[in-house]
Amino acid sequence: MDKLRERFATLTTAHLADACVRAEVPVHCVSLRAVEPGTRLLGPVAPARHTGSVDTFLEAFEESAPGDVLVVDNGGRVDEACVGDLVALEAQTAGLTGIVIWGLHRDTADIRAIGLPVFSMGSIPTGPLSVTARPAGALESARVGEWTVTRDHFVLGDDDGVLFVPRDRVEELFGLAEGIRDIEYRQAEIIRAGVSLREQVRFDAYLARREENPALTFREHLRAVGGAIEE
Repeated sequence: MDKLRERFATLTTAHLADACVRAEVPVHCVSLRAVEPGTRLLGPVAPARHTGSVDTFLEAFEESAPGDVLVVDNGGRVDEACVGDLVALEAQTAGLTGIVIWGLHRDTADIRAIGLPVFSMGSIPTGPLSVTARPAGALESARVGEWTVTRDHFVLGDDDGVLFVPRDRVEELFGLAEGIRDIEYRQAEIIRAGVSLREQVRFDAYLARREENPALTFREHLRAVGGAIEE
């Protein structure tokens, strides 16, 4: 896990999302924001469906492993917060590396002081408004945006949002992302040196080839010339 964190420090979720496209892995992204801007998050998913009571989270901590990320499904509700400072502090004490919430948080200043990475849809002062029956599989899966995630997923977060990837393909995706990053960094350096991106990717050749073959896509052309700006 430490090695992955070192590698992620030089990557972004955008690089990894592009790697998913390259590897034909479904891209499961969600536009969530870190409580503390600039925060980065990485780890295996520990799912929990919120029922209005903190006991679900406490049980999730009992079952989690150091390095896990609590992924909270509160149905995307915007009328209540489901995570506050005590849950964040308890998660940190349990060895988790962060929290992702499909819903809202509160106690923003205290969470920032705790220092645990927390990503959510935003904040609101009020806590849970009601307690509902615990659903079957409350600690087996969580819905986040359009996606359902389980312990078979890995989650990554930065200023662009949150990305979920299959846990058994993390190494492959990191390798692809690093290759994409390196190409894009070289392209940026060459632009600064005075060579336009159009020249680098031989855009004139693409336009000429497209005249001959209207079905040709720019991504196909980029792959042929070693570009990576779209993936």
